[in-house]
Amino acid sequence: MRRRRRRGPDFRGGAGGRGVAVLTKGEGSSVGCTGGLVGASARRDPATAMPGIDKLPIEETLEDSPQTRSLLGVFEEDAAAISSYINQLYQAMRRIYDAQNELSAATHLTSKLLKEYEKQRFPLGGDDEVMSSTLQQFSKVIDELSSCHAVLSTQLADAMMFPITQFKERDLKEILTLKEVFQIASNDHDTAINRYSRLSKRRENEKVKYEVTEDVYTSKKKQHQTMMHYFCALNTLQYKKKIAMLEPLLGYMQAQISFFKMGSENLTEQLEEFLTNIGTSVQNVRREMDSEVETMQQTIEDLEVASDPLYLPDPDTTKFPVHRNLTRKAGYLNARNKTGLVSSSWDRQFYFTQGGNLMSQARGDVAGGLVMDIDNCSVMAVDCEDRRYCFQITSFDGKKSSILQADSKKDYEEWICTINNISKQIYLSENPEEIAARVNQSALEAVTPSPSFQQRHESMRPTIQSRPPTARTNSSGSLGSESAALSALSLDSLVAPDTPIQFDIISPVSEDQPGQAKASGQSGRRTNPFGESGGKKSETEDSILHQLFIVRFLGSMEVKSDESPDVVYETMRQILAARAIHNIFRMTESHLLVTCDCLKLIDPQTQVTRLRFPLPSVVLYATHQENKRLFGFVLRSSGGRVEGHTTSVCYIFESNNEGEKICDSVGLAKQIAFHAELDRRASEKQKEIDKVKEKQQKELSKQKQIEKDLEEQSRLIAASSRPSQSSGEGQFVLLSSSQSEDSDLGEDGKKKRESEA
Repeated sequence: MRRRRRRGPDFRGGAGGRGVAVLTKGEGSSVGCTGGLVGASARRDPATAMPGIDKLPIEETLEDSPQTRSLLGVFEEDAAAISSYINQLYQAMRRIYDAQNELSAATHLTSKLLKEYEKQRFPLGGDDEVMSSTLQQFSKVIDELSSCHAVLSTQLADAMMFPITQFKERDLKEILTLKEVFQIASNDHDTAINRYSRLSKRRENEKVKYEVTEDVYTSKKKQHQTMMHYFCALNTLQYKKKIAMLEPLLGYMQAQISFFKMGSENLTEQLEEFLTNIGTSVQNVRREMDSEVETMQQTIEDLEVASDPLYLPDPDTTKFPVHRNLTRKAGYLNARNKTGLVSSSWDRQFYFTQGGNLMSQARGDVAGGLVMDIDNCSVMAVDCEDRRYCFQITSFDGKKSSILQADSKKDYEEWICTINNISKQIYLSENPEEIAARVNQSALEAVTPSPSFQQRHESMRPTIQSRPPTARTNSSGSLGSESAALSALSLDSLVAPDTPIQFDIISPVSEDQPGQAKASGQSGRRTNPFGESGGKKSETEDSILHQLFIVRFLGSMEVKSDESPDVVYETMRQILAARAIHNIFRMTESHLLVTCDCLKLIDPQTQVTRLRFPLPSVVLYATHQENKRLFGFVLRSSGGRVEGHTTSVCYIFESNNEGEKICDSVGLAKQIAFHAELDRRASEKQKEIDKVKEKQQKELSKQKQIEKDLEEQSRLIAASSRPSQSSGEGQFVLLSSSQSEDSDLGEDGKKKRESEA
């Protein structure tokens, strides 16, 4: 090979040039045509043939969303396609290189055989000097051609095979290695985060928690760094694939031209211009690749520094504050799925909100699926299987619910606030976050008392007169007509200043109600909500109305008036505002039993009566004007903070879209109780009338008996005054007047005593 390279210059400058001239002359037309086509292509701007290259966003590697994974899958498919295509191109170029080596070796063998012709002894040939000299000349030309082919083979190995071999063996294998490392890091992170999610909230072990947290930190950091370098390699591959295809072709063409230059004196300028333009484009792509690699490396360094606190699963909320005005949220959550009657499993998926819908998307999925409609839904914090940061979302009709678990307290509170904002349909406005901030600010001002609130409240207190009870109208539940003075009164005077709010059920209110015997014993007794009992008769068994509703207690507070539904509306506003500001999301679920005697809150698990509200004490009830799931009622009771005065307490509940039904049921119960009271009073009055009639009848019977006795006495007296009758023996019996009177008095006294008895 070295011998042939040394002979190349002698061939170009010596007599061998004629042989090359003969070769190029025969191929002149072909080269000329090619040069014309290439020249036409060379006049085009090389940059127009290279459109903008898409790249993976390194900034989104920490979030690791399904969209990013989907885009990564596209790039991985592209890398696989590039690898397949490059392998085929490598095989084709390898065949060219092998063919060129074979051509060089065959040419050299041909020249050698031509030189040995004169040494051959043919039996019939004899010495042929012309043939030998001709073959010697051909051997020289072919030997020079063999040298040219050897140089061409060397150039093809250096300029064509080396770049594509380096891209195939180094760059493509680097992509495969990074892919395997990233998959291992991703699996390790999933294992660590699942182990962290299973940490017990009740039995916290600091050593175990520290080990698990450190494992999550290390695995997430490793995954993030590996993913960033993997993205960088895939982005760089978009440039390298062009270089890997253009450089070998450029080397091949330059080697061929150098080969033809050895025997050609006329080289077309168009071909040189085209090759020069291609070489310039390759250099531009290389410079752009170097600049992009430098930028990505700087981005990786910046993100590694900025993302270090985010590797912890539960970052500090003082450094990363909770955003409560969001109307869109996305992130990974653990979803609870029931696998049996008492068993369940937790699946980790990517959840995001889209308008009024909650969507979920698993890794590898192209698009997300609908979980539930969260318009007018309810969300509250729950305790589930000793896991932290769990909350439950219930649809507006109560038919569908889902229990989810967040990774951190920040995500936990942001998810609840976001779903609350979406439930209020704030996302439909033009500036949803601004409106959400305004609503939260209004809620904050609603529970912040002003300095002059007490004076303004006392000066605007109306004089309310008692009214006869009336039926409920228009689902407002009022037991009387509105007062004109109260309608003009500010809403601030409806609720007492500095009134505490009770957010949970603590003690039965029946203990403070007068006229209820054994109230404390009734509060803890197990109750059948349908009025059925075993041996002892229930107090609500005689009631003809039994309706059961599922409700959640929001809160209660003392109010100054029970004359208008505005009291209930204002109480709802203040309780909801206080819950939003103080981050109180937990609600106690109970069964509300409506009967003709009372309202009962029953524990759904133990069937124990938590609270009992006598129906006559419920003086006002109403539903929310916009959110029909909210309803409340006012309970009037004697006693309180001022001795001898009645107090009114407003209770607010949330139902499964049954607020109006509950108010209608309470109104029906009061109507039934009112008519039952009227019937009872009419029955008692009739009993009194019957008793008077019976008494009069007895007096009349007694008077008649006295008259009858007097008549009998008179008859006896008349009989005793007649002449004495003679006996059968002619003897007469004479009765004295005293004996007759004694006899009459004895009979009358006996009859009188019998009548009195």
